[in-house]
Amino acid sequence: MSDKLQPRGSDETTFAQPLYTPIKRRSFFMYAGATAGASALVLAGCSDDEDDNKPALPAGNSMTSNGAISLGSGDVGVLNYAYALEQLEADFYSKVAALPMGILTGVEYTYFQQVSKHEAIHRDFFKAAITRDAGTQLLRPLTPVYPAGTFDTRDKILATAKTFEDLGVAAYNGAGKLLKTPAYLVIAGQIVSVEARHAAYIRDLVLPGSFAADDVVNVSLGLDMAMAPTAVIEAAKGFITEKLDASSVGVNN
Repeated sequence: MSDKLQPRGSDETTFAQPLYTPIKRRSFFMYAGATAGASALVLAGCSDDEDDNKPALPAGNSMTSNGAISLGSGDVGVLNYAYALEQLEADFYSKVAALPMGILTGVEYTYFQQVSKHEAIHRDFFKAAITRDAGTQLLRPLTPVYPAGTFDTRDKILATAKTFEDLGVAAYNGAGKLLKTPAYLVIAGQIVSVEARHAAYIRDLVLPGSFAADDVVNVSLGLDMAMAPTAVIEAAKGFITEKLDASSVGVNN
């Protein structure tokens, strides 16, 4: 059985419809389930001409030899990888958005309320797409964990947000080349552009003028930094209770 996902059609706008249309979180799954364009992808079936001698790659949620949860391989692995990061960001922002007024300024509090909704939609989009088309490989819910005092002060909140946003942008930039399905690249490009907006704003709150500093933009190329999935998961592991394995993300038979 191939783990590749293939588009039902060539209409990439249809695939992206859940992100184009403003939707309430509580109605997202109903919308995604009722709309043929929720993901515009189907899990490819077994092919008679597949080479049975090709090595089997891990499916999402399988346990690796080092006791980690595999994110899976091929495009499914890339989607699970993005879903893992969006779970983490959505959880963090929801906790910040629920804080009492006073820790953050009024403008900052409004920002976190808005971004909390963005990240919840990103998370739910990936969950709906994978559930619909490769449900048996959907990454299980993760359990985020934060250092003591993360939500106690403005400085700690902004520092954590900066870490997540910079990491998220680098993660999408590094994963784009691993995708085989063109429609996925469209969605990844749209989401990373939103994450970059978040990152730029947070960086300027932390240090005015640092939105495009040398630590995130390659000076000689004029491009945002990119990180491989294994490096991103290593950087994020301190915020995730479960141990994840991204070594097969994007690898195809």
